[in-house]
Amino acid sequence: MSTPTRPRALLADDQRDVLEALRLLLKGEGFETHTATAPDEVVNQIADQDFDVLLMDLNYTRDTTSGREGIDLLERIQKLDSALPVVVMTAWASVELAVEAMRRGARDFIEKPWDNHRLLSILRTQTELGRALKKGRRLEAENRMLRAETDSSFIADSRAMQPVLELVARVGPSEANVLITGENGSGKSVVARQLHAVSDRGSKPMVTVNTGGLSESIFESELFGHVKGAYTDAKSDRVGRFEMADGGTLFLDEIANITTKQQAKLLRVLETGELERLGSSRTRTVDVRVLSATNADLQAEVDEGRFRQDLLFRLKTVEIHLPPLRERTEDIPPLAEHFLGRHNGRYRKEIGGFTGEALQALKTYAWPGNVRELDHAVERGVLMATDTHISPDDLALGPVGSNGQLNLEEMPLEDVERYLIQRALDRTEGNVSGAAQALGLSRSALYRRLEKYDL
Repeated sequence: MSTPTRPRALLADDQRDVLEALRLLLKGEGFETHTATAPDEVVNQIADQDFDVLLMDLNYTRDTTSGREGIDLLERIQKLDSALPVVVMTAWASVELAVEAMRRGARDFIEKPWDNHRLLSILRTQTELGRALKKGRRLEAENRMLRAETDSSFIADSRAMQPVLELVARVGPSEANVLITGENGSGKSVVARQLHAVSDRGSKPMVTVNTGGLSESIFESELFGHVKGAYTDAKSDRVGRFEMADGGTLFLDEIANITTKQQAKLLRVLETGELERLGSSRTRTVDVRVLSATNADLQAEVDEGRFRQDLLFRLKTVEIHLPPLRERTEDIPPLAEHFLGRHNGRYRKEIGGFTGEALQALKTYAWPGNVRELDHAVERGVLMATDTHISPDDLALGPVGSNGQLNLEEMPLEDVERYLIQRALDRTEGNVSGAAQALGLSRSALYRRLEKYDL
């Protein structure tokens, strides 16, 4: 995992002693600071560089207390970079001036002399929210440029996929929470991205959380955030995934694997739209559409007392079930061609296609890992091919019997392990704890293998 870059703050004030005090304060908190003493200098720096947050005074001319210069500067900044979080400050605070600054695009407001703890908390929060917003906008810009490729990656021409397409078209533009079900690797995250893209929230961030991988100790911090000092390692305030997704979509993957305690905390936010960061008593309101996914039968989990019925109601306004790849064999050739094009570009290869025997092997293979496994098989084929077309040996699918199942004795060890893990997950309907017990592994050891094999 890459280390996050130091947050870059632009400090704007006409008093150099104020700038120096701010610079020293933020330097000790890990910020990289730049300074400006006039509105034009602020605009020029923002045009030339990327900043995570701007802390700016509202007055720049001596003996001026109206804040007019700062209000005008806010309008110029909004036109230049509307995603840049701006925190305004002035020694001449008033309710009217604060309201006007917020209306013109400021994210928060602080008075001089400032409280160090409050100032640092505001800047950290706005830095995280600003980064999330910029990432969302950057991804949206990339999506617009690659729209044709993105749409073609959602290949669903088979009869079995037509109900899925109809539901995405009908439900996607709504605000309804959607539960996406299906086997591992069947494309649940792809459907989630399609639902988000066709909604009115498509230009806002879509934040993904693998809830199945969150331990009890970090669940609340990850989803709702925390304040400095909330627990031993909480060195600074942190924005949770719900706040990052505010105005957009939150995708909760592996939702069946959260504990009953976690379910209660999640239900409260879904019911009210309100949350408190861990260690804080301040209630925050978020506007989030929730998409969730699982390969388990949640109604069966409810019947067994492992999942809350009221939470299921909140998550499943509509359910979209994805068929496994073995039930949509018509989609295998176009999916394989799509992955071939992607991996040709990635590895700078010019593989022309698949041999007839390779296509037949793709169609008859059981695909326990579904579309994700097909993607990996084609990637291997691109890397291993020594001719202009991919052969069955390049795919390394293993010997397939008349029943469409593999002959494990003739498969490489890693392929056998991957296959057996997938089968255990299928038998336990996606219950990681049950699959780990069946395989004789600890839960953490199984999660390491799930990550290794991208299951």
